[in-house]
Amino acid sequence: MFTSRTAKRCLGAVVAALLFLFPVSSYPAAAQETLSKNGLTVYLGVAPAEIVKGPSAHSVERPMHGRVPNGPHEYHVLAAIFDAATGDRVSNARVTAQVSGIGLAGAKKKLEPMQIASTTTYGGFFDVPGFDLYTVRLTIARPGEPQPVVFNFKYDHRR
Repeated sequence: MFTSRTAKRCLGAVVAALLFLFPVSSYPAAAQETLSKNGLTVYLGVAPAEIVKGPSAHSVERPMHGRVPNGPHEYHVLAAIFDAATGDRVSNARVTAQVSGIGLAGAKKKLEPMQIASTTTYGGFFDVPGFDLYTVRLTIARPGEPQPVVFNFKYDHRR
């Protein structure tokens, strides 16, 4: 069973390893944040897509999320979701994310389930064009639950 401390270390280790393997000094730093609500604990990571983009466009390996990001302002939003009471990873959710700058609606996308270290994490690429304060709104719908749970994370992209 994962504790919240173990889960936070795991997500932090993944982001740190990616930053170590693929330095990106010209990008704002990767960010991570944790929120708990309605029986769920969510760890959110935001990192430049450049460090997680995977194979080249000419590779036979399937690219992450069906495409290789190529825009200069693309970022990877990553959510690890846990049952707050048991610490078990939630692997059967439908997760959407909306990334919005101040006063803007922002793009809304379904986050795809991904396998990282034999566990399910959800992720997707987003265009984050300006140095701004962003809200990353995650909507998590679980089978058997009457209402989805909505989390509003703050992401400071001014650094």
